[in-house]
Amino acid sequence: MLRWSTSGESHGESLMALVSGMPAGIVVEQAILDRELWRRQQGYGRGGRMKIERDTAHIVSGVRHGKTIGSPITILIANNDWKNWQEALPVEEGDPGKHKRVASPRPGHADLAGVLKYNFPEARYVLERSSARETAARVAAGGLAKLLLRELGIEVLSHVVALGTVSISGDSIAWEQIVELSKRDEVLLNCADPDTEQRMKAEVDDVYKMADTVGGVFEVRAHNVPPGLGSYVNWDERLDTRLAAAVMSVQAVKAVEIGSGTVAAASRGSTVHDEIAYDADRDFAGFTRRSNRAGGLEGGVTNGEDVVVSGYLKPISTLRRPLESVDFETREPVKAAYERSDVCVVPAAGVVGEAMVALTLAQAALDKFGGDSLLEVKRNFDGYLRQLKEY
Repeated sequence: MLRWSTSGESHGESLMALVSGMPAGIVVEQAILDRELWRRQQGYGRGGRMKIERDTAHIVSGVRHGKTIGSPITILIANNDWKNWQEALPVEEGDPGKHKRVASPRPGHADLAGVLKYNFPEARYVLERSSARETAARVAAGGLAKLLLRELGIEVLSHVVALGTVSISGDSIAWEQIVELSKRDEVLLNCADPDTEQRMKAEVDDVYKMADTVGGVFEVRAHNVPPGLGSYVNWDERLDTRLAAAVMSVQAVKAVEIGSGTVAAASRGSTVHDEIAYDADRDFAGFTRRSNRAGGLEGGVTNGEDVVVSGYLKPISTLRRPLESVDFETREPVKAAYERSDVCVVPAAGVVGEAMVALTLAQAALDKFGGDSLLEVKRNFDGYLRQLKEY
C-alpha cells in the first residue's frame, strides 16, 4: 500500500515528505524532483517568499545508488527563510518577547477556526502549518509517484484554463500543448493559449494595483491511463471520490470538477455522454470514445481516456489591503493581519494538483497491480495489458 504524509511549518527549519510502499527498483533522478519543485515556485504574481527559497529535494532514506529500495523514502526541503525566524519560532522555550504574533484572523484563512480548535491565544501556529508552503513537500512526494507512473507509461501534467474573469474559450487544449508548456524554462501563467495568457497577465496587474488577490481554475490531465483503475463496488474505492478529495485538499481549492462536470449538470444527456466506438488497432481493447466529457472516469473506474480533474482556486486570503477582523486579545474591530504573500498562485496550485493526482493514481495502480519490486509491478501490468488486448 502506498502511503505518504508531510510535516513541517512554513517558517520552520525544513519541510519533510515521507513516502512508504514505493516498490524497489524505481530510478530516482534528483534533477526531476528538483524540476517539479522549481515549477511549483514559478508564475506571475508570486510574492517575496519565492525570491528567498530555492527548493531542492534532499533524500535521506529509501533510495540508494539511484534507485528505490522498498523502504520508506524521506525527503527534506530546507526553508532558507528559517534564518530569519529561529528566534521567533524556536523548538525550545526561547524568548517570548521575540515571538511574532498573528493578532487578528484573516477572513478566508484557517486562522480563527484553528485558534478555536487548539485553544491558542493567537494564530501564529495555525498559520505555520496551514500555509500553502506545506505543498512543497507534497510536490516532492508527487514527483516520486510520477516516476512510478512513468514506468507504466502514464504522465500527469497541468495547465491554467481560467484566471479571474479571463478564461480559455473554444476547443480543448491538446495533450501535446500541455507537454510543451511543462518544458518552458520561464513560466508566466502556464496557459497554453498565448493571447489568453497575456490577458491573464493584465488581470494580475490590475489586481496587484488594487492590493487584492485573484483566483482561477487549473486542469490536471493524466495521459495514457489504462481502463480499470479504481472500483465501483464501494463508495470510498471509487477513483473519482479519491481524486476529488485529493485535489480539494489543496489550500484555497473550493471546488473540484471531473471532466465537464459543471457544464454537464446544465445539459441534456444526449449531449453529455461519450459515444463508444471500436478500432481494433487502438490500445486498451480497442474501445474508443468520440469525446471525453466524463474526464476518463465512469462509475468510479478509469475508462481508457485521459483522466481530467480541475481545481477551482479562490483568491488567497492574505491581502495587502486587509479586510475587517477582530483582535484576538481585545475583541475590538481591527484590520486582518498581513504577512508577505502572493497575488496569484493558480499555476503553482496546478503543479500541486498534479502531485495529488499522481499520488492518487499511483495508489490505484499499486492497488491493482501490486508488487514489492518494479519488475513485479510491470510484469503484472503487462499481463493486464495483454488481457485487454485479447478481450
